[in-house]
Amino acid sequence: MLGRGVWSSVRQGLSRGLSRKVGGWATGEGRKVDIAGIYPPVTTPFTATAEVDYEKLEENLHKMGTFPFRGFVVQGSNGEFPFLTSSERLEVVSRVRQAMPKDKLLLAGSGCESTQATVEMTVSMAQVGADAAIVVTPCYYRGRMSSAALIHHYTKVADLSPIPVVLYSVPANTGLDLPVDAVVTLSQHPNIVGIKDSGGDVTRMGLLVHKTRRQDFQVLAGSAGFLLASYAIGAVGGVCALANVLGAQVCQLERLCLTGQWEDAQKLQHRLIEPNTAEVLLEYVPTWELLVPLQKTTTSDKVEPCWLHWNSFREPVKIPIL
Repeated sequence: MLGRGVWSSVRQGLSRGLSRKVGGWATGEGRKVDIAGIYPPVTTPFTATAEVDYEKLEENLHKMGTFPFRGFVVQGSNGEFPFLTSSERLEVVSRVRQAMPKDKLLLAGSGCESTQATVEMTVSMAQVGADAAIVVTPCYYRGRMSSAALIHHYTKVADLSPIPVVLYSVPANTGLDLPVDAVVTLSQHPNIVGIKDSGGDVTRMGLLVHKTRRQDFQVLAGSAGFLLASYAIGAVGGVCALANVLGAQVCQLERLCLTGQWEDAQKLQHRLIEPNTAEVLLEYVPTWELLVPLQKTTTSDKVEPCWLHWNSFREPVKIPIL
């Protein structure tokens, strides 16, 4: 059962209703929070003994705070949240909140396998400073995760969350695509503001944009590899792992799309595809190798990667998954 402290926080959150301002929009004013923009999914650095390296985490945040990101996603797949304890997950979010610029949004991954655990984690994330919760699909019993089951799960989480909820579909990790019909139904919930879709199916993303167009609901691409295509079909931004390394270039691609400079955007997107593919293997590929496609394509742009702390993964992820 939910603890007394958790229920107290839930009641406080619900008593505020939808008047909480996040990122300049208040849902009490007739519009949901605006999550448009670029977000790097923050990594979790570890020490040589596999403890969370909070000092390195804060140093990374200070470096990334110089880029024009809309905010940061913490405790997503890039943050290795399945390998962290509940207390570590909350401490990471708390440290990020303290270290990041105050004008940025903090989207915290609060997904767990059960609805009850997800509600408790979401409320706790709000208590330590999250502006919105990004909730991955429960997947251990994926064979039972029908549209009805997922709608029930997300509705209950959104009903009890004191902060806005962003759906998160990442079939490469969960083996489960959040069904389009479920997303359409959930888009009507006043506390569900959008979805991060990491599946890479641009046709599906376009369908989501089209079918939720009458709602205050926004779609975020889950990778820089298909960011231009996502903007072209109506997405409003992206949670892009490549932004951890090439933040300036990913933000430049965003600007080109938003200003309709599609030819230049196409050229930049082509240049980012190969480093985006390599980025997921940063532990095993020297960072300079990620820049080769950019350097070979042009000599007019100065490529300056963001040199972050990339430490060992926490076991059992010790070798690249190819």
